[in-house]
Amino acid sequence: MNFDVKKEVQKYYGEIAEKVSNGLKGGCGCGCGTSCCGDITSLSVNYNGDEIEGLPKEAINASLGCANPLLFAKLKEGETVLDLGSGGGIDVLIASKYVGNSGKVYGLDMTDSMLRLANENREKMGASNVEFIKGYIEDIPLDDETVDVIMSNCVINLSEDKEKALSEAYRVLKNGGRLAIADIVTLKDVPDEIRKKAELWAGCIAGTIKIDEYKAILEKVGFKNIEIEPVNVYTKEIIKGLIENDSELLSVISEEELDLVDAAFAGAHIKAEK
Repeated sequence: MNFDVKKEVQKYYGEIAEKVSNGLKGGCGCGCGTSCCGDITSLSVNYNGDEIEGLPKEAINASLGCANPLLFAKLKEGETVLDLGSGGGIDVLIASKYVGNSGKVYGLDMTDSMLRLANENREKMGASNVEFIKGYIEDIPLDDETVDVIMSNCVINLSEDKEKALSEAYRVLKNGGRLAIADIVTLKDVPDEIRKKAELWAGCIAGTIKIDEYKAILEKVGFKNIEIEPVNVYTKEIIKGLIENDSELLSVISEEELDLVDAAFAGAHIKAEK
């Protein structure tokens, strides 16, 4: 590759964090949160009103996930939770309600501006059981077997080394711990030239892998009871919505290429146990 994926992703999401900090909506990421992607990936589909009640608007505006991992994480009071790629903190702050004061929720992110935004949101909400930490999902700065549940929302697909990221997730989970990931998966083959465009890495389309490959990696690093269920299929119309505000990207993607990616990707619920 002739580009640095981490650098591109940091730049992309750093710019989104700055926009949200300045009172704007975040724009298009994996699921677009409150903007441009259409009903299938809208915030109202991913989260119910009770979950986002009391959250700072900046956390909501920075929501860029592809689904809601809290739907199947089944968090319990007193549990310790880690959110990989926590962004503006929406999933962390919601999780803090489930685990209560006796629990703990860590949010891990590699982008300084997102961490600043997340900490500002934590302070606004008064979530004393939340801590945001800087680091990479391929090198989690926590000890072995320290968390009960690992969540992630449209982040693992951005990693160039998914096996290392999932191996690290396995390492920090306690025995019997649970993995609850919302991520983008590939449903059919897509030409390589589409995957080589750096903008699509940050937009959560390139970098995805097929369900069987995802499951094989999870099994290889030690997970069991694996379930991967596509829930939000990315049609051609939705993909147009993802990129409609990016004139540079639109200029290098033809209508024929859009036809090739029609229903090729989906947001999926990924569950597993240690």
